Amino acid sequence: MQALKVVRKTFPLWSEKRTELLDITKQIQDSVPSADVKEGMVLVNSFHTTVALFVNEFQGALIEGIKTLLERLVKERSGYRHDDPRYSDCERGNAHAHLRAMLLGRSVALGVSGGELPLGRFQSIIFAELDGPRERTIDVQIIGI
Repeated sequence: MQALKVVRKTFPLWSEKRTELLDITKQIQDSVPSADVKEGMVLVNSFHTTVALFVNEFQGALIEGIKTLLERLVKERSGYRHDDPRYSDCERGNAHAHLRAMLLGRSVALGVSGGELPLGRFQSIIFAELDGPRERTIDVQIIGI
């Protein structure tokens, strides 16, 4: 019987724009071999409430479409209480970023098979900065045998 391994890694990300989508697939894929897990799963998690993580195609027109959709669904300035000093101590005016992140999600769970992440041909792990530019931390847990 093989022992279950749990390996945790963190890495920083830096965004340059207020809203920015980055392909972090390579960083996640590169973290798997050193964990020596052949079969299991990877959990990619953000430590932040104004970023999101999801899987989709990282293609320029689609990325712009995602940003447009988020802007239409959650307007940046819409009188949110979180942005109003009468109700909140938040000085960043970032309620829209919290709400957009809530829609997209803050973690991704992926399988590990044969020591690799079996992603589809067009699948990428996407990090969405929704309140940048800032330094962020991504947590990766690799669990398996």
